[in-house]
Amino acid sequence: MTNRRLAAALLAIAAAVTTAGATGCGARSTGPGVAAAGELRGRAFLSTAVTEGGAPRPLADRTRVSLRFTDDGRLLADAGCNTMAGQVQTRGGRLAVPDLSMTEMGCDPPRHEQDAWLAGFLAARPSWRLDGATLVLTSGATELVLTDRGVAAPDVPLEGTRWQVDTLVDGQVASSMPAGGTASVVFHGGEVAVSTGCNTGSAPYTVSGTTLTVGPLSITRKACPPDLMPLERAVLAVLDGTITFEIDSDRLRLEHPSGKGLQLAGEGP
Repeated sequence: MTNRRLAAALLAIAAAVTTAGATGCGARSTGPGVAAAGELRGRAFLSTAVTEGGAPRPLADRTRVSLRFTDDGRLLADAGCNTMAGQVQTRGGRLAVPDLSMTEMGCDPPRHEQDAWLAGFLAARPSWRLDGATLVLTSGATELVLTDRGVAAPDVPLEGTRWQVDTLVDGQVASSMPAGGTASVVFHGGEVAVSTGCNTGSAPYTVSGTTLTVGPLSITRKACPPDLMPLERAVLAVLDGTITFEIDSDRLRLEHPSGKGLQLAGEGP
């Protein structure tokens, strides 16, 4: 199934679940939900626990569910691959996103399956309650507990953090790391240290807002195993010239104007 067809299928499932929920009995207002509805806007939450039938539901490696409520009334949801978005309603203690849209990024099967799970969960109009920094969504036997991002995982600094590459992006296609491949970057004092999984090097950089200007890169020229060459090429293609960056908690996204990009996890200095 193509990425476009997969996204369409997920949204069709979501629409069907939403319609089914709408035909049932109207949800009665719940005190905590109604009283705190306005407090969701402008806040972001990260999952800290997911259970189904009282048992933990494991998430795909290096992922967590992210929900961001924008100031203009939209919900941006992310389960580790695609981003889902739509105007959100919080009346009656229920969270509803009637017109949920989704990007069409191609990712590995575990993250695609997680996308489908989250889309279905949101389409079921889960009940919600907010208690300070903790947001709890419940639908049937599934409970998703999230904590305000500022409490659960404040943004780590760009500089001084060791950023480990875990996802390679080429346009609308994202791929995981090759087996045995590791690549990382460390920005510090105007110089970025680069490990491509085979060769190492460094380059000067400057920061302006959400823009990085990198290069020229000085790097060793050791012969690399064939299975690691795509990783090295991907890293070098991104760390070249002016690129944009975004930090979300302990995640760093680098995007080159060519459409190539890297997603990295912060691992401390």
